Amino acid sequence: MKISDVVNYFEEIAPQSFQESYDNAGLIVGNGNAEVKGILISLDVTEEVVQDAIEQGANFIVAHHPIVFSGLKRFNGNNYVERTVIMALKNDVAIFAAHTNIDSVIYNGVNSKICEKLELENTKILKSVKNELKKLIVFVPTEHVNKVRNAMFDAGAGVIGNYNSCSFNTMGSGTFKAGEGTDPFVGKVGELHSEEEVRVETIVPAYKTNKVISKMVDAHPYEEVPYDLYPLENSWSQVGMGMVGSLKKPMDEMDFLIKIKKIFNVGSLKYTQLKGKKINKVAVCGGSGSFLLKNAILSGADVFISGDFKYHQFFDAEGRIIIADIGHFESEQFTKELFYELLTRKFSNFAIHFTKINTNPIKYI
Repeated sequence: MKISDVVNYFEEIAPQSFQESYDNAGLIVGNGNAEVKGILISLDVTEEVVQDAIEQGANFIVAHHPIVFSGLKRFNGNNYVERTVIMALKNDVAIFAAHTNIDSVIYNGVNSKICEKLELENTKILKSVKNELKKLIVFVPTEHVNKVRNAMFDAGAGVIGNYNSCSFNTMGSGTFKAGEGTDPFVGKVGELHSEEEVRVETIVPAYKTNKVISKMVDAHPYEEVPYDLYPLENSWSQVGMGMVGSLKKPMDEMDFLIKIKKIFNVGSLKYTQLKGKKINKVAVCGGSGSFLLKNAILSGADVFISGDFKYHQFFDAEGRIIIADIGHFESEQFTKELFYELLTRKFSNFAIHFTKINTNPIKYI
């Protein structure tokens, strides 16, 4: 099993195209053609984590946070980032990160794991992405429409929410005249031909466009396949930041905060003024989620669980929602568990370990 096999697997679950512009998810250190001897799972990558990988016989670290966010111009060992990369290279330890891309998916994502721990129901994305969907239209002779349509669906087209194989189909008549040097499927060279066709319209995720078109062309009988591709401004309910869901039973505010503290093993939980009502709807965002506060309020959530709120941002709750700041590391700690579940579900021919290193840079007394 090669490192690239693991990288490609994560690409299917959480494509790098889903990551934020500042991010650097993907294979950061190492050769994708190298064989995997063992995997070490960690939230962060430090020198201690690389040493832990070596001691546990792992040559591949799968982490949540990228060790490198921006370009490194020198490798002199002047900071922990440079020293960690140098150490990994010297010891043939590859480093891979799935960060905001795996934060953004509704299934098998960081926030869905948090919702699972809180036992939330009827969960959905808090802030859906836009401009990540395309409309694909192709014209197919009637006898071949099922073959072409199914090829597109199999390649990932036609998914709307929890529905798949979605398309709209219109009967019509297409005309064309084959020119010199062509080999038309129907009609004759130099003669105007009319053919009964179906106009098939479907939705395609932007990152799957090339694959869907390739499979569509392979299945289509025409020498030149007539199709249109349009960008859409629709929100994509399956991809975005944060999630929101409901508790199975409403809880008292303080009881719920104590429950959060216990589940996430929080050293210090910061929260805003209580509202004096039951907690029913809960919004979450692993990591730094203050940018989603307005979305959490608009969703009708009673509490928003995240990390890294600044002092003045707590005022923005304005009594409309309870902010529960549990800390960055604490909110993302179950990402390691998520990675383990994903990896063991797919791969079984090498050892997968959790790091023994606690990489949380914040300590509590």
